[in-house]
Amino acid sequence: MLIALLFALGVANFAANKAVLESGHPILDELPGLFRSWGGRMPLVAEFCVLLAAMMMTAQGYPGFAWGYLAYSAIGLLSAWAILSHRV
Repeated sequence: MLIALLFALGVANFAANKAVLESGHPILDELPGLFRSWGGRMPLVAEFCVLLAAMMMTAQGYPGFAWGYLAYSAIGLLSAWAILSHRV
């Protein structure tokens, strides 16, 4: 059940990240060059690595990683909302 929750959070995180990257917000100009590499896909690769690690550790019996990914997702989704709604 936790793996399914992590997967759903991962889909939401990918969608939020993609929306922010395509928004053209001026804050994106402040990102280091590493995050703009691979045609701007590097943040999505990093997101995938974090999701994969959380899913693997949760599957191995460490549910704390699921809670950590939940907190990570909440912060990321709130940040995306603030950027997309021009509150930042």
